[in-house]
Amino acid sequence: MLNGRVSHWWEEIGLPAPREQLCGHSTADVAILGAGFTGLWTAYYLAKANPKLDITILEARHVGYGASGRNGGWLTNTITAGRDRYLASHGRQAVNDFQLAMNQTVAEVIAVCSAEGIDADLKQGGELEVAYTAAQEQRLRDDAMTDAQWEHSDTVLLEAGATQAKINVANARAGLFHPHAARIHPAKLVRGLAEVVERLGVKIHEDTRATALQPHHVDFEAGTLKAQSVIRATEGFTAGLAGHKRLWLPMNSSLIATEPLPSSIWDELNWKHGEVLGDYAHVYMYAQRTADDRIAIGGRGVPYKYGSRTDTDGVTPQKTVQGLQEILHRMFPQTRGARIEHAWSGVLGVPRDWAATVGLDPDTGLGWAGGYVGTGVGAANLAGRTLRDLILGAETELTNLPWVNHRVRKWEPEPLRWLATKGLYAAYGAADRSELKGRTSTSALAVLADRITGKP
Repeated sequence: MLNGRVSHWWEEIGLPAPREQLCGHSTADVAILGAGFTGLWTAYYLAKANPKLDITILEARHVGYGASGRNGGWLTNTITAGRDRYLASHGRQAVNDFQLAMNQTVAEVIAVCSAEGIDADLKQGGELEVAYTAAQEQRLRDDAMTDAQWEHSDTVLLEAGATQAKINVANARAGLFHPHAARIHPAKLVRGLAEVVERLGVKIHEDTRATALQPHHVDFEAGTLKAQSVIRATEGFTAGLAGHKRLWLPMNSSLIATEPLPSSIWDELNWKHGEVLGDYAHVYMYAQRTADDRIAIGGRGVPYKYGSRTDTDGVTPQKTVQGLQEILHRMFPQTRGARIEHAWSGVLGVPRDWAATVGLDPDTGLGWAGGYVGTGVGAANLAGRTLRDLILGAETELTNLPWVNHRVRKWEPEPLRWLATKGLYAAYGAADRSELKGRTSTSALAVLADRITGKP
């Protein structure tokens, strides 16, 4: 089994050829930190809107090195903070508008890939979330009832038979399905998007690590870059910037990929339309059937490293690999004889209130987007279009969405941050184990953990 080396996605297609490092002192109209989905989509939409703009992207390692090249390949419509938080702050119509915008974002990414000739193994099959314990089933049914009260949720409650007919998950008791999701190959998407923005005249400099931000100014290891707008698109690596250590917690997530599975197994699993798959566990899993017939399945391993340290090469503890294998085999017993060919890990950004945000301070020129809590493949596109409008000074439907200029308090200092995260995920794990053993209602431990973390 290959462990680390960034991700299976990059291992499959090969790392990109190194781009030139930026050295010395230079200027641009727009400086973007991070060549992942957020930074690249922002550059794409800006360059399309105003080809005369001088746009420079600074990337610490290589294009798609972070979450954009390591994720589970879910292009989906999730509002990360949940409806209740935005309902309280902005009202019902704002929530409906946000959900509709996220639904449309899935179609937007697919349309851009088609128009720009980006082959990212896209297949829109929707999202299926399953429950395989009694407590999970109750949470799923509660969500289905809530969804039915909202416009644009477009979810359908599936009973056990219909769930297993869509994807044959062992012991599935119920499912919740919606059509606004697609499977992607994340490294192909980020590579293709980088090539497109370069054709549009955007400059990408790799091996150029930003160290600090100031109004209209970026410090990096080999020089400085001045710009009218400076956009922070560093997601889980934001803690590495001076003064940002407690802004977003870098949450670790891990994946494994099987060998390509034979058609006999796929016939049994009935997983053939590009659906992405999740569950209702507290420490939840996410999975896809890849274009070359593997199962890539992920979840939390070691959720947080002391001092907001971030993963580098993606090496994953063997205990985490075994835990993901157990989930794979429990959901799909047919895979027990299949080899695990690759394991890898990465970090995602988690704000204190679990609410993603996009914004721009017109006085300082400092902008930002991120804190996607694992749903950034879709949200980053919406963020890029929103940053385009904010930078160009246009008031649009996107700039009025409730996540725009949302700010939240910082995470607690160490050692409280590490102790709390370790303890809370231990509580979630204990709750899941009790439910697997037959508990029929959600554990009070999990409810308390949700309240403490601010998780919706």
